[in-house]
Amino acid sequence: MSEPAAVYHELLTDEFLAAESVGVLQGGQAQRSLFFGRHPLCSALRPNLIDHARYDRVVAASHAVYSSFRALETALLDDADLRAELDLEPAEERLALARPGAAASSPSSRLDGFFTDELRFVEYNAETPAGMAYGDNLTEVFEALPVMQEFRKRFRLRSLPVRDHQLAAMLRAFREWGGAPAPALAIVDWPGLPTLTEFEMFRAYFVGRGIPTVICGPGDLDFRGGVLYADGQPVNLVYKRVLVTELLASEDEGDRALTDAYLAGAVCCVNTFRAKLVDKKMSLALLSDPRYATLYSSAQRRAIERHIPWTRKVRPGPTTRHGQHIVDLIGYLCSHRQQLVLKPNDEYGGRGVVLGWTIDDHEWDQAVSVAQTRSYVVQEAVPAPRESFPVALGSDVRFLDLTVDLDRYLYYGQVGGCLSRLSSSALLNVTAGTGSVVPTYVVDGPT
Repeated sequence: MSEPAAVYHELLTDEFLAAESVGVLQGGQAQRSLFFGRHPLCSALRPNLIDHARYDRVVAASHAVYSSFRALETALLDDADLRAELDLEPAEERLALARPGAAASSPSSRLDGFFTDELRFVEYNAETPAGMAYGDNLTEVFEALPVMQEFRKRFRLRSLPVRDHQLAAMLRAFREWGGAPAPALAIVDWPGLPTLTEFEMFRAYFVGRGIPTVICGPGDLDFRGGVLYADGQPVNLVYKRVLVTELLASEDEGDRALTDAYLAGAVCCVNTFRAKLVDKKMSLALLSDPRYATLYSSAQRRAIERHIPWTRKVRPGPTTRHGQHIVDLIGYLCSHRQQLVLKPNDEYGGRGVVLGWTIDDHEWDQAVSVAQTRSYVVQEAVPAPRESFPVALGSDVRFLDLTVDLDRYLYYGQVGGCLSRLSSSALLNVTAGTGSVVPTYVVDGPT
C-alpha cells in the first residue's frame, strides 16, 4: 500500500470520522441521484490515489497507444481485406465509410486497462465511452467527506474532472462539421436504461452552458426537410450514446432517422459512426499480431508490444504468441485455459466474457466451441492489481481487498482524466453489476 493510502486508512480508525464520512457518502449520492439502476455508484470511502510519476506514465502510454489506433483506422479505411477481419455487418461498414464531418472519428474515447508493474490496455471504447458525468459528480461528493478534508491537510491532491473536456471535444467536432453557428443538442439512447441519470446530469451541465439539450430515444427522432428533429425540436448535434449494433438491429423504421440524417450530413454525431472500426475487440488483434506490424511506426510498435496484450481472432489455424509458433490456435486455447480470456468481438458490459481461470476444462471447451461459431477474440490475461479499500457496508466500514482498474479518457487523443472501478470479482464492470466507481486523484506530494 502506498503511503498516502495508508495515511487515509489510518484516518478512518477514528470511528466518529468514519461514521460521518459514510453518512456524507450515502447522502451525497442520494441527493445527486448517483445510482446505476437501483445500486449506488460507490460504496468505497477512499478514492483511487495515484502519484504524479505514475500518472505521467499513464498519460505517455495512452498517447502512444492512441496513435497506434489512429494508424490502424487509416489502414482499415484503405484496405477492404483488412476491414473484413473486423466482421462488420454491411450496414456498419457503410456507416463507417461515410464522411464523419469531424476530424476525429472518436472525439472522446476511453482506454481500459490495469496498472501493475506495467500499464496494459485490454479494451478500447471508441464508440460510446460512459461515466464522465457520474465521475465528476462523485468527485464533488468525495470533496465533502470529512475524511477527505482531513486527508487534504496532509497531501496535495489533483482531481481529474472530465465534463469540460467532453463538451470541448463536442464543440470542436461541431465546428469541424461546419454546420449552423450554434449547437442544438440531443442525447440519444434507448429509453429506460440505468444510465438515464447520467444523461440528466449531462443535460443540466450542457443547458447551464447555454446549449439547449433534449434527451430522447432513436424513435423520438424525425428527419425531414434536411433537418433532424428530437421530440419536435430541431437539433444539429447528437451526443450519440446508442450503440451502432443495437440501432441497426432495430426493426422499427422510426429508428432510422439518426442514420439517415448522418449519411445526409445533416447532423454532427459525437462519436461518429466511423468509430466502430476500432471499437471492435478485433482491433487489438490487428495491433498485436506481427503480421500487421508494417501498419505502424517503430515507436508505435514499441508501444503496442509494451501495452497491448496478445490478442487473436478465435478461428482454427496457425498463429504466434510472443514469437512462439502455434500450430493451431483452437488446440492451443483448449490447453492454456488458465492464461486466457474469451471476448465477443462486439459486446459491452462484460456480456459474453469468459475468464478461463474461473471455470473448469469442460466449461472452457464449450466456450471455445461457441466462440468458433460467432465473432470472438481471445486475449491473454493481464495482471490485475488488488488493493485494500475501506467499504461502507450499511453503517459499518470494512477493509476489503479489491481489484482496481484505471481507464483513461481521451479527447482528440489527449488524456483528460480517468475512470477507476473496484470489484471483488475478476470481472470489473458496473454494467455487469460487479463493480463500484471511485474518483481518481493525483497525489502531488505532502503539504
